[in-house]
Amino acid sequence: MARRLAEHGAVVVDSDVIAREVVAAGTDGLREIVDAFGTGVLRPDGSLDRPALGALVFGDTAARRRLEGITHPRVRARSRELAAAAPPDAVLVNDVPLLVEVGLAPTYHLVVVVETDRDVRIGRLVRDRGMTEKQAMERIAAQADDAVRRAAADVVLGNDGDLADLHAAVDRLWDRLVPYEANVRYRRRAPRPAEVSLTGADPSWPDQARRLAERIRHLVRDPDRRVDHIGSTAVPGLAAKDVVDLQLSVSSLAEADALADRLTDGGFPRLPGDWWDSPKPPDSDPARWTKRLHVNADPGRPVNLHVRVTGSPGWRCALLLRDFLRADEAVHAEYLALKQGLAERSATVDEYAEAKEPWFDTAYDRARRWADRTGWQP
Repeated sequence: MARRLAEHGAVVVDSDVIAREVVAAGTDGLREIVDAFGTGVLRPDGSLDRPALGALVFGDTAARRRLEGITHPRVRARSRELAAAAPPDAVLVNDVPLLVEVGLAPTYHLVVVVETDRDVRIGRLVRDRGMTEKQAMERIAAQADDAVRRAAADVVLGNDGDLADLHAAVDRLWDRLVPYEANVRYRRRAPRPAEVSLTGADPSWPDQARRLAERIRHLVRDPDRRVDHIGSTAVPGLAAKDVVDLQLSVSSLAEADALADRLTDGGFPRLPGDWWDSPKPPDSDPARWTKRLHVNADPGRPVNLHVRVTGSPGWRCALLLRDFLRADEAVHAEYLALKQGLAERSATVDEYAEAKEPWFDTAYDRARRWADRTGWQP
């Protein structure tokens, strides 16, 4: 995959190549490995005997962690150097075999996983890397399994078939990456269609929201920051526009403003101007319903990121209506019918959103009574 992206013009930072460079003969990295594992991991010419080292570490978790403590910091440092040297308009591709294992997925704008059947992988390691079947199986066992990799991936590409099929999938991905890079660089949103288009409930929406939330927590440098999946895509079984709505909780709008550049650089540009939610009775003061709004630079994943002050009316309303729709089947069906009818009659997204507001006013009052009955808390 990386090779095909490079053919398109991407700058590829290959962690596997770097991992070999930082332990080449004469490097501090190799000397530290020898200190840790002995001279038995050296070839007669003084270079690293990788199969010998692999035999020591891939069946021994503690030994593998010790090796990673030597190599990973060096690989990360060299990767940063290469990334910094890339042209400012480059599509930068970090080829990181252990991306999931070391927890780096949220640090990138987009994560692509190439998935291959286990038996095919074993065959390739034996054929291309000179491993025994046992060594190949130990190598795979030391890595994250397919389910964990898929959970971290924004895009999954299959690589069991013909190389031409993989290249075609990478070519389609390139058509997404080029405008994504430009949007991030120019700090602008990805275009969206003006017309309303509802889609059936997508069971992958919650996982997409989780990955986006992890990326946002990384950007705001707070792993415990509250980021909630809200809106229609957060309600199981509800048809919706294919836009993931998220709510980032902040202590104040001043904090929201301080975080704006980090979010924008990370692929969530802030929309200019003043934004607020439609006030719901009995609290009709628009000033209490203000917020900041960020959207997506990625043309392949529409996002609305609502940045609201914790405990504010708009913050509470978003969570309350979501949970009310999840809990009450009759309200769920009522809202679904409304959405479908309005989508058929509305010419634009703005008209569609405005036409839903009267229903939300009454639904909010019902939701408040439901919250009182059930003891709901946000």
